[in-house]
Amino acid sequence: MPALPPSATDSPVATGSTTTLNGAVSYRSILTLLATLFFMWGFITVINNTLLPHLKSVFDLTYAQTTLIESVWFIAYFITSIPAARLIQRIGYKNAIVSGLIVMAVGALLMLPASALPSYYVVLVAMFVIASGITLLQVAANPYVAVIGTPETASSRLNLVQAFNSMGTTLAPLFGGYLILGRSVSGTATEEIVLTAEQRLADAQSVQLPYIIVAVVLVALAIYIARYKLPAINVQQQRMSKEERKKHSLWSHRNLVFGVPAIFIYLIAEIGVSNLFINFITDPNIGNISAAEASNYLFLLWGGMMVGRFIGAAIMRKVAPEKVLAFASLCAFIVMVITSFASGNLAMWSIIAVGLFHSIMFPTIFTLAIIGLGPLTEEGSGLLVMAIAGGALVIVQGYLADMYGLQASFLLTAACELYVLFYALYGSKTTAPPIVASGS
Repeated sequence: MPALPPSATDSPVATGSTTTLNGAVSYRSILTLLATLFFMWGFITVINNTLLPHLKSVFDLTYAQTTLIESVWFIAYFITSIPAARLIQRIGYKNAIVSGLIVMAVGALLMLPASALPSYYVVLVAMFVIASGITLLQVAANPYVAVIGTPETASSRLNLVQAFNSMGTTLAPLFGGYLILGRSVSGTATEEIVLTAEQRLADAQSVQLPYIIVAVVLVALAIYIARYKLPAINVQQQRMSKEERKKHSLWSHRNLVFGVPAIFIYLIAEIGVSNLFINFITDPNIGNISAAEASNYLFLLWGGMMVGRFIGAAIMRKVAPEKVLAFASLCAFIVMVITSFASGNLAMWSIIAVGLFHSIMFPTIFTLAIIGLGPLTEEGSGLLVMAIAGGALVIVQGYLADMYGLQASFLLTAACELYVLFYALYGSKTTAPPIVASGS
């Protein structure tokens, strides 16, 4: 992954300091702005979770076809991560963030022709475009938060801003449930129904207003950030020269080597739960409720992730992050086993509870994986962002659901939790001394 030097419009910020070198922008204001970005991409990502069961009825899709929509979303992470890094190198962090927001707005507006036709394939294109914009934000924001303060509090800091991401994911189901599911025939029915041609068109067009609102907000945020003087990462955090780079290998760092698959596998678990959540609890043997009502429970799933990240940010100031990660992954495994075999309210509340334990996993794995990378942090972070493509394998759970039943498919999620436990106990331990660029 190419180096990410500061642009001409960025001002340097010292790692661990509370202000820029010229004192113009405070450390807190930087994190506040980043928290806003985390909120928006979390919000937009989870609108998909209310959209998927809606599209399943509109296009009469199988579970595999439904989860393919989300797979396309995460394939975008894999395809666009390195191009995004190169764009950041060329135009700088601020301009790249503005570009990412504009790309997301374009993708949101593509949902208008997708719903007017209606076309399943245009929906896939729209999802890919939105996700490409989010990838651009992810490549810059996650490592930025991790290195902008002291290394000791990196996990706590990233969990804190990720909590605002979860705030977006918590509010999105209410937004989508009211403006999409609540205004459609399929969303207000208590069981799956076959739509008439007129109902299919009306249900498809119910997504237009929500995505127009999203596009307007994204453009407004892009304009605001374009006027904001975003600080750049300290020069000491930039990648070393090509000659010095040859002396070091990322693959000598066990915490990164096992951390990349940990992110990949964790995303299979998180996205599988969120995407199939509404279908699961509307089942007559589980919640026996409508999709619109189920979106309120999806609110609780993501709310648990928000609360967990705020709690995790506080706990990790006193407890080693790998210990917190081990506890969370063990609890997640237990509740997913219960989800796979129980019924009624017990199964419903167990799948809701997994949100609390999933909460700290991504930011904690991310920060544990880049420990000791020094000026190679951006390269390691690029690999971790590419690993978010693991969410594309949610289609595997879709196939399992079609073949063995939706409830049994959550055993895949339970297996994913065990790898995260392995990473917390063993894989996250560093095996190489920290890399320090000469002259730093």
